[in-house]
Amino acid sequence: MTEAATRRTPGAPCWVSLIVHDLAATQDFYSRLFGWEFRPGPEQLGPYVRALLDGKEVAGIGQLPPDRHLPIAWTTYLATEDADATAEAIRSCGGTVAVGPIDAGEAGRLLLASDPGGAVFGAWQAAEHLGTALAGTPGTPVWNELVTRETASVAKFYQGVFGFETEAVVSADFDYQTLHLRGRPVAALHGVGHGLPRDRGPHWMSYFQVADTDEAAARVVELGGHVLQSPREASSGRLATVADPEGAVFTLVRPPRS
Repeated sequence: MTEAATRRTPGAPCWVSLIVHDLAATQDFYSRLFGWEFRPGPEQLGPYVRALLDGKEVAGIGQLPPDRHLPIAWTTYLATEDADATAEAIRSCGGTVAVGPIDAGEAGRLLLASDPGGAVFGAWQAAEHLGTALAGTPGTPVWNELVTRETASVAKFYQGVFGFETEAVVSADFDYQTLHLRGRPVAALHGVGHGLPRDRGPHWMSYFQVADTDEAAARVVELGGHVLQSPREASSGRLATVADPEGAVFTLVRPPRS
C-alpha cells in the first residue's frame, strides 16, 4: 500500500469523480462494492461527497440538479498548476472548455473540458485538496485510459496541453500509446476504431483495483449494476468492464500477481 497524497506532476491523473441523479443510492452501491465511506463537501457545485478508504480520500461523487440530463460517467482529472493557463492551452489545441475554471472553495480550482474527439476530462489545480490520497489497495483508482477512435491526432492534443511524452505500441492491429511524465507512465490512449460503443463516443475510462475481479464483477450485478465485458486476462491483470446502476462505466482490475 502506498500513500499518494502528494502534489502531482502537472498532467498526471490526480482525481476521479462522478455526478449522478441519486446520490444516496450511488453511495450505497460503491460502499458495498469497494468499502467506501463518505464525507460531505465541498458543495460549490451542489451536493457532493468524497469517498474515503481508511480515512483517506479516493474519489468524489456529486448530484446532478434535477433539471440537468448529462451522461453519467466517471471523469478523470489531470493535475495542473494553473487552471486558467490550461484552459487557454485546451482551446488553442482544439479542445473545448465546458465548465470553469471555477473555485471549489478552499480545495482548489477546476475546469471540465473535452478533447477534439469529444472525450470529457477535468483539470484540477490543487490548493488544500491534493487529490487521491491512497493507492495500491483494493477500492482505489489505479489507472486512467482514454478510449478513442485513433490515437495519433488526439495524442498531439494531450502533448500540447500537458507536455506528455508518448510511447506507442508498435503493432499493425493495436493502436495504443502510453503517456509518460518525467519518464514514468501515468495514463494511456487506446484507439479502438469502430469498436467504440455507439452510445458512448470517445471517453476516459477509470480503472479501480480489486482483490478478485470475478467476485467484484458478480457483486456489481448483485448490487444492481451490469457487466459489459466479462472478466478476462490482460497484460495489466485480470479485467472486467462494468456499469453502476445509473450507467457509469468503469473497469475492475486485479493487478498481475508479482
